[in-house]
Amino acid sequence: MTITLRPGSTVVFAGDSVTDCQRLESEDGLGFGYPLRIAGEWGLRHPDRPVTWLNTGVAGDKVMDLETRWQVDVLDTRPDVVSILVGGNDMGWHTYDPDGYVIPAEDYAAGYDRLLAPLAETGAELILIEPFLLPIRGLVEVGDVHVGEEVRKEWRADLDPKIQAMRELARKYGAHLLAADGMFAELAATTGPEYWAVDGVHPTPAGHAALAAAWLRLVA
Repeated sequence: MTITLRPGSTVVFAGDSVTDCQRLESEDGLGFGYPLRIAGEWGLRHPDRPVTWLNTGVAGDKVMDLETRWQVDVLDTRPDVVSILVGGNDMGWHTYDPDGYVIPAEDYAAGYDRLLAPLAETGAELILIEPFLLPIRGLVEVGDVHVGEEVRKEWRADLDPKIQAMRELARKYGAHLLAADGMFAELAATTGPEYWAVDGVHPTPAGHAALAAAWLRLVA
């Protein structure tokens, strides 16, 4: 089943830097990533069905950060569709946390659940996008740090149970799942992962285009 976007629908994108993508520097507030591509392609395909597109992503956000802004950024907009991509900052970055704090998969899942529960009561349609990590070789710069393959293996081990928890929440709430981690792994097998995300985390233009195309396959 696909989601039907009716004229006048409101779609909210929530998440971290992958969603944010410099939205505050863009004239329409959508940024320069996959939300902009989705809105543009939808408008091209369906000029008779205008949709309000809102991007509330904030670079660096974890699930708990989304919680603090959820009422104002999402619930108060009375959305018809909410699309969420969060988890990249809940993964692995604890390696560089001076307090050594690790975000357990259980805490990630509980926080995510608290985001979804009030939306379920409103009847909003949900699109949950898997956080992802592409297998880049060698030393890469992620944010402000240079990270080697061994550290990224630790990140992968940390991320996998969080992806599984998110999939279980998608089933619990009847959400549409965009399996981005698997999608990028499949794409990277033929082109190399750097084509889709130079640092393994933040998509290239091609990576954003792939996310947008997969998202649009979930709506009609």
